[in-house]
Amino acid sequence: MTRIAHLSDLHFGFHRQALVGPLLDRVNRARADLVVVTGDLTHRGRPGQFRDAARFLARINAPVMAVPGNHDVPLYNIPVRFVAPWVEYRQAIDPQLAPTRAAGRVRVLGLNSVDPFTWQRGVIRDGEIGRLIAGFDALATNIVALHHPLQHLPGIDKQLARRAPQALRRLEDAGAQIVLSGHLHLWTAQALLAHGHRHILQIQAGTALCARLGDLQNEFAVLEIEGDHLTIERHIARMDEDGFRPPEMLAFRRGVQGWQALDPATPADHSAAGGQPVPTLPGATETAFSTA
Repeated sequence: MTRIAHLSDLHFGFHRQALVGPLLDRVNRARADLVVVTGDLTHRGRPGQFRDAARFLARINAPVMAVPGNHDVPLYNIPVRFVAPWVEYRQAIDPQLAPTRAAGRVRVLGLNSVDPFTWQRGVIRDGEIGRLIAGFDALATNIVALHHPLQHLPGIDKQLARRAPQALRRLEDAGAQIVLSGHLHLWTAQALLAHGHRHILQIQAGTALCARLGDLQNEFAVLEIEGDHLTIERHIARMDEDGFRPPEMLAFRRGVQGWQALDPATPADHSAAGGQPVPTLPGATETAFSTA
């Protein structure tokens, strides 16, 4: 059994300061074998925000791996954004932009999906899909971690990362079992299984710390992987509450027909009963200066 904690979109510099302690306490009590952070550790890619993010990561007891998000390159310092976008990230977070980690029988492969030449839209670069596939372990559960989702539910008004559909198809065909992402500040997992890719479970995280009121809640998830069974604990802190609620539980099983949810659709997922998407929450908009 392997436990992976998945955090995304911390947005240090525009974060809920009062939730930092409760988040650290809940993450450390989860006793994860690995903590995966899928981007947007900072709000504007500023040095002080990276220092805050690095201090936060240093207080996590488990090993940590991270990939950058579109907010982790400078927004206003245009020359640095285009010429040396990763300087602060490499110094504060990790010299590697696409690390790989192993925990038990789980292998997590990072992918840098950020395009410094656009505000929000990501890109899957040439050669990256092949690199990931070459790193798969046939005897392990292979997880790909990146910031930008590889698929959107209906009603999402952001553009997919360039080459995302090709990446999703090739990764699924090659045997990737799970994809972790963030970016939208909207939780989705079960609902995506009804949209054509049942052999790869796409878990899109909400925001762990962003203070934007329109997001309504902060959250992170803990994945417990044991063979072909997956249990997910969703830890949610509503914006009008001081801390995290008891975790909501989801369970999945992987078989010859792909992933199957073992519990019915609930309000915990970004879908209503019957698999129909609920309206997009406020704030998930395709504008240059919005948070997501």
